[in-house]
Order: sequence, then structure tokens, then C-alpha cells
Amino acid sequence: MAKESMKAREVKRAKLVAKYAAKKKALKAEGDYEALQSLPKNASSVRLHNRCTITGRPKGYMRQFGLSRIQFREMASAGLIPGVKKASW
Repeated sequence: MAKESMKAREVKRAKLVAKYAAKKKALKAEGDYEALQSLPKNASSVRLHNRCTITGRPKGYMRQFGLSRIQFREMASAGLIPGVKKASW
């Protein structure tokens, strides 16, 4: 499990990105790069990092399901993800 502070930090960054998205787009269209630099660093979408919705794990993230590989395997084995079953040959 990720620390709660790390999860909270990611949520805070996501809110900042959403808040400044329109303003950044307008400033880029104008070509006003000095004003862009005055915006907060965490308002940049590049600073966001995908995390597992259950554990908050940042690595081994599966974008299609929003889970880490570990949680995905556990949930798939338990039959909690519709349309997914374990392959065997």
C-alpha cells in the first residue's frame, strides 16, 4: 500500500491540472510563455502519475483497468473483473 500522503498528493495535483487547464491552453495559444512559467509547477499534466485505485501502487499500472498488475491478478482470479479469465494451455 502506498502512503496516504502520496495518494493525497496525486489527488491534489489532478485538481490543480484541471483547474488551470483552460488558462494554460489560452496562454499557449497567445504564445505568452512568461505567464505560463508563473503558473504552479503541479498544474502541469506531465507531473501526474497513474496509480492503482485500490492500493495506490505507482508501478505496474494497467491503464485499461486502473489497477496495478498485482491487484488485477487477484481480482481476475477471484472472478471480480467481468470478461477476464485466466489463460491456460
